[in-house]
Amino acid sequence: MGSQDTASTVDATEHLPIDRAALCLRIDRVLDHAQNARRLNSSDHAAWQIVHGILAFGNDFQIEHNGSTVCALDYLLGGGTLTGWTLRKGDVGVIAVLEGGSKSGQGHPDQWLGYLSQCALGGISPHTPLVVGGHTFTVLKLLDQAKHDITSGQEATWTLMALSAYLPSDTSWIARDGSEWTVERVAEMESQADLAASPCGGTHRLYGLVSAVNHYLSETKQKPENLSGGWAKAENTIQHAIESARRYQQADGSFSTSYLERASTSADVFAKLGATGHIFEFLVLTLDNNRLTEPWVDRAAHRLVTLLEQTQDLDVECGALYHAAHGLLLYRERLCTKDLSNSLGSPL
Repeated sequence: MGSQDTASTVDATEHLPIDRAALCLRIDRVLDHAQNARRLNSSDHAAWQIVHGILAFGNDFQIEHNGSTVCALDYLLGGGTLTGWTLRKGDVGVIAVLEGGSKSGQGHPDQWLGYLSQCALGGISPHTPLVVGGHTFTVLKLLDQAKHDITSGQEATWTLMALSAYLPSDTSWIARDGSEWTVERVAEMESQADLAASPCGGTHRLYGLVSAVNHYLSETKQKPENLSGGWAKAENTIQHAIESARRYQQADGSFSTSYLERASTSADVFAKLGATGHIFEFLVLTLDNNRLTEPWVDRAAHRLVTLLEQTQDLDVECGALYHAAHGLLLYRERLCTKDLSNSLGSPL
């Protein structure tokens, strides 16, 4: 069903109270269902689906293989075969073969690497062994190849995620074409891309930018308002996107099905889940603790959990499902492992 433009009416309901303890229990339940009740397998599901599950749950994500339950990460990195999981030795590292637009293989440059670097709560170590063609490398060799192959104007969303996770922010290198690159240059390039024309409304690009800026701020101890150059451009893009998400949020707490471009909604629950889950994941990564407990974010968390509850008995597209789950996993780690004695209001 198509989406329709709507005027957001967030302000009218913005101050509804929340029982965070009750919300956290519901998050526990929907995450358990996503992780354990929707078991994927190596015969019917491809790398695109399974790597998204790994993004959400990391080492805890299991799949069925030849009648046994195995850790998906161990299986893939240990040389396991799966439709769309196509890796080969490159000239300086390991290449994950690109299948542009694919929903079985790697649809975007360095997508596997990016999600490995961000999976669950902190990604996997770059020194994790990676078996390719019977030879053992490390995950870092995927990044070595990505740095070597980067070109101006390319989609570097997932590359930036890995650069931010695995290297110091002041890292520089020479690419295959002889050009000099820095993490800041990649961040600036990504910040200048058209978010509306980017996958999933630009939320993946934003996630990469937030990863990079957060890492830079942590290393340099700077404040966001003091950033300059490419870092300032990245931060401006992030802040504009936060405000767009809030401005276009719907009265029920879901985010716009037109993502960050305009206010709109849809009667299609899957469209709502996809947009709300992707935007929520980005917001949880970027908002500080004070902003993360603002009423509009509380309402988004409540609606996202409700959408997952409503679709538990339905087949859900893996990208929407696991990005929503990853966002809630990050949210739970930040807010549900704290002292809940000061939770506000009545149960949702």
